[in-house]
Amino acid sequence: MLGSRRFRRRLTTGLAGLGLLVTAAALQVTTDVTPAHAATTHRVLFDNAHAETAGNADWIISTSQPDPLGQNSNPTSETSWTGALSSWGVALQKTGSYSLKTLPSGSSLSYGGSTATDLANFDTLVLPEPNTLFTTAEKTAIMTFVKNGGGLFMISDHTGADRNSDGYDALEILNDLMTNNSVDSTDPFGFSIDTLDVSSDYPTAISDSSNAVLNGSFGKVTKSLIADGTTATLKPADNSSVKGLVYRTGYSGNTGAFFATSTFGSGRVAFWGDSSPIDDGTGQSGNTLYDGWNDTGATNAALALNATAWLAGSGSTGGGGTGTCTAAQLLGNNGFESGSTTWSASSGVITNSSSQSARTGSYYAWLDGYGSATTDTLSQSVTIPAACTTAALSFYLHIDTAETTTSTAYDTLKVQVLNSSGTVLSTLATYSNLNAASGYTQRSFSLASYAGQTVTLKFTGVEGSTLQTSFVLDDTALNVS
Repeated sequence: MLGSRRFRRRLTTGLAGLGLLVTAAALQVTTDVTPAHAATTHRVLFDNAHAETAGNADWIISTSQPDPLGQNSNPTSETSWTGALSSWGVALQKTGSYSLKTLPSGSSLSYGGSTATDLANFDTLVLPEPNTLFTTAEKTAIMTFVKNGGGLFMISDHTGADRNSDGYDALEILNDLMTNNSVDSTDPFGFSIDTLDVSSDYPTAISDSSNAVLNGSFGKVTKSLIADGTTATLKPADNSSVKGLVYRTGYSGNTGAFFATSTFGSGRVAFWGDSSPIDDGTGQSGNTLYDGWNDTGATNAALALNATAWLAGSGSTGGGGTGTCTAAQLLGNNGFESGSTTWSASSGVITNSSSQSARTGSYYAWLDGYGSATTDTLSQSVTIPAACTTAALSFYLHIDTAETTTSTAYDTLKVQVLNSSGTVLSTLATYSNLNAASGYTQRSFSLASYAGQTVTLKFTGVEGSTLQTSFVLDDTALNVS
C-alpha cells in the first residue's frame, strides 16, 4: 500500500462516478430537534401532501388540518371527523393515548426542522396511498426518521391507480422511496412492492399468537381485504427482520405478502397492499368510497390499529429522539461497499482500485494521492438521537506518502463536524504526511455532545503541489447507546 501515484484512479470504477448523492442543503434540517411529548402519548402524522385526496380517494382523518381536533375536539364516531380515514383517526383519539396531526396539502416532509409537522415531533408517519413522488429531500427525511427510531406505515394500491394522472401510482412511488434515496437504497426494508392488480380476495393472517400486530390490544386479526390491490415480495436475505403477516390466498413465504412488517436502523416499517381496507366509506361530498374498514369478512380495523400501536412503540422510541435510546450504528454504507451511496464525495474518492487495499471488503475511500495540488472531500449527515448518552465515531485510517520531510505537514486530512448550514462545529483531528505508517489504524472520537442534533461528518484532504500523500479510510461507524 506504499507510495503509489494517483493519476490512474479516475478510471477504476463506474460506481465511484455516480457523483454526489447527498448534500447538506438537500436535507433541509437544522441542528435543533423539537422536544418530545410525554412518553405515554403516541404521536402520529398522516400525510396529505402527496395527492392523497386525488380522484375518488379521500385518505384523510379530518378536513381540519393539521389538527383534527379543530373539527371536533371530542369525537365519538367516524362522522365526528370528515374523511375516509376518520374511523381510524377517531378510534385512536378515543383511547386518549394518541396525538394525531395531518401534513396538509402544499407542505413538505422534513426531519429535524422547525415546523410543528416536522417528523422529529412524531413517532409514526402514515403514507396512505401517496400519488405524487417524494422529493429527494423528503426521501432523505423519511428514511432518516425511520433509521433513528420512527415508525413508517406504507399503504399502496394496485398498479395503474394513478389518481392524479401524473404518471405515477402509489406502488411506484413507494418503491422509488425504497430504491432511490440517499440514506440506503440497497433494499433497506427487505421487500419490494409487486406490479399487480389483484381484483378481489380475503387474504389470511398467519398463525402467530405472539405477534403484536396480529394480536394487539385492538383485537385479533384473521383476514384482510383486497379490492383491487397488490402484494409484496419479501427478501429476507437483504433484511432478516422482514415478515409477512397476511397473505393472498394460495401464497406464503416470500411471495404474495399482502401485509408485511420490517425494521430499519432503530425504526419499524409496515406495508399494506391496498387502500380499500382503511376506507370507512365516509368522506367529503362527491367521492365514491367503499367501506372496507367495517367489512364483515375481514378484521381490517384491528389490523390498522394494532399496526399503528406497534409502529409507535411505547411513544418513547420514535424518530423524534424521545425518552430512550436504542443502541445502533447510524452511518449508512459505513464500509463503502455500496459505492457512493449515502456519502457525498469528490469524484473517484470511493473506489475499489487495486492500487490501495480495503481493510475489509472491496471498496474504501481514498482522498488525495495525486502528487499535485488537490482537495478531496467525503461527508455524510446523520442525526444523533437526543436520549443517547454515548455516540462513538470511529474509522480506520491508512496514510502513505512520498514526502521525505520529518518536520513539515505538506498534506493534511481534517476530520470535522458541521451543522446543516455548513458551519464547522468542531475539528476532531488533523492528520498529515507526518502520520504515515503501514497498515490501518483505528481512530475514535466522542460525539455525545451533539445528541439531539443533525450534523455532517466531513473528511477534507488537501494535498500540495508535489509528492503524493494518500489518506485511505475504511470501516467507519457511529455507534450510539
